[in-house]
Amino acid sequence: MKLSVLRMLIAIPSLGVGFSAAVCNAYALDAKLDCQSSPHDFIAPLLDEQSIDAKPMRIEANSVNAFRPTRGSNLTAFGFHVYAVFGYEQNDPIFKQGTGQPVTPPTYGVVVTGSAAAVEASVRRAGSDAAIRDVVPLFLTAVFCNGH
Repeated sequence: MKLSVLRMLIAIPSLGVGFSAAVCNAYALDAKLDCQSSPHDFIAPLLDEQSIDAKPMRIEANSVNAFRPTRGSNLTAFGFHVYAVFGYEQNDPIFKQGTGQPVTPPTYGVVVTGSAAAVEASVRRAGSDAAIRDVVPLFLTAVFCNGH
């Protein structure tokens, strides 16, 4: 009996080390969401590092391109899992043109899993003035920057 308790006590911290290693491997985009970059400067490194798919998963009519994180990239923003990365900058070959009038000014950001209230609190604590919008209430929230 004592041996099984000892094994369990050894196993619990080992699990914690495994979980913390997974969190340490997360690629945090917080610093890049300081709203001081251009969409190109935000998206290009993610494409180069193959952290997001090169082909947009969606192109909105206003030309905003949404990119899916690649398997295993483990992108995070302000402590939340990144569901999608998006952006658009006119005349930039990274971005495909939509069917309508392109957005102005240039925009970039992420969609994370989490409520708008929780995400906004985390974004403000980090000192970012990125805009926050509900995508799917209580589930998906956009964190984005307009302009440069």
